[in-house]
Formats: sequence, C-alpha cells, structure tokens
Amino acid sequence: MIRVLLVDDQSMLRKGFRLFLNAEDDLDVVGEAGDGATAVAMAGALHPDVVLMDVRMPGMDGIQATSHIVAARPQSRVLILTTFDLDEYVFAGLKAGASGFLLKDAPTADLLAAIRTIAGGDAIIAPAVTRRLLDQFAARLPDPAAASPATSPLDELTDRERTVFAALARGRSNREIAADLLLSEGTVKIHVGRILAKLGLRDRIQAVVLAYETGLVTPGN
Repeated sequence: MIRVLLVDDQSMLRKGFRLFLNAEDDLDVVGEAGDGATAVAMAGALHPDVVLMDVRMPGMDGIQATSHIVAARPQSRVLILTTFDLDEYVFAGLKAGASGFLLKDAPTADLLAAIRTIAGGDAIIAPAVTRRLLDQFAARLPDPAAASPATSPLDELTDRERTVFAALARGRSNREIAADLLLSEGTVKIHVGRILAKLGLRDRIQAVVLAYETGLVTPGN
C-alpha cells in the first residue's frame, strides 16, 4: 500500500484528490495539510511514501517544506503540483529534493502513474511537461565554464555512461535511450543505476540538475 500525504491550501482540492486516490486499491491517503509547516510535521509523524505538494501556500511554501521533508526522511518522495506558467519558483523544487512535478490539471491517469512511479523509487521528468521548466531553470544557473573547476563529478563516468547520462538529463526514457544507442532496455537500466551510484544521486531529477550545473546539457541542447 502506498501511503500518500496531501498538501494544498485549498480544502476542496484536497477533498477531490482524497476521493479518487482512496478509490485505488494500492493507495491510501494518510493525511492532509493546508500549509508547509503542517506538512513537515505530518510527514515526520505519518511517514508517507509520497507527498503531493502544492507550491504556493501561506507561511512556509511548498519548496521549503519539500527541503525539510526530504532532509529529514529521504524515503518520503515529493511530487510537486504546479500551475506551470504561474509557479515560476517551482524550479527551486528540483534542488530542494523533489522527485518530480506535475500540472495540477493533469489527467487522473497521469497523476496515478506519477505517484506509483515515484513510490517505486524513480522520478518524473516527462519531456512534454518538463522541457520548458528545465530550460528556464538551467538559464538561471551560473555559467559552468566561469567556475573552471579542476575536476568534475562527471570524470567518474565512462564515455558510454556520459552518453547515457546526457540522454537521461534531456528527459529520455530508458526505452528511448535504448533505441537511440542500439542497446537493450535492461542494459540502459544498468547504466542508469551505475551513473546514479557513482555520482551520489538519488534519482533522475537530481541527474537533470547536475547535468545542467556542469554544462553537460544546456538550454535548447
């Protein structure tokens, strides 16, 4: 059973989410919070597997709450719900440790799939949803060439792993990467696992952030 915590300052929205999530045999809404501070406290007490996190809330916002929850309990995965055009600061959610984000008006099937994917340890970076977000996020980062670090964390990767990492960071699925590189999907999965382990990354979202920070992937590339 996947334990879900709902965090949104709109009670009617939380009620709607609770109704259709609890209708699923493998999902259980264990609590609701109307602000970030309450969400942090409830996450600590209820140990949810997935937190559905709104961004704009009174007091502590969803980005701050995400950072606190992930720091205290990495097992609790956070899925940020955004209105896309309005919540510009949702980019910070990536660095705060969120495992993905989804539009609030996404189809129910997409939300259910996202919850199950994140609960399974993966992340949501579907290109159709994240391309614009990631490009704008990356545009705000400092020029990686300006720092000129002596070493890069990517130095740990083999040439093949760097190729897979770059594709992963552009939002390509394992199946798409396998087709592009003429590999089996199982081989790509192994490569991805090794890449995350070598770089000390939790999931694909963190991989995207690192790829942009190091300049491996650039906006529009």
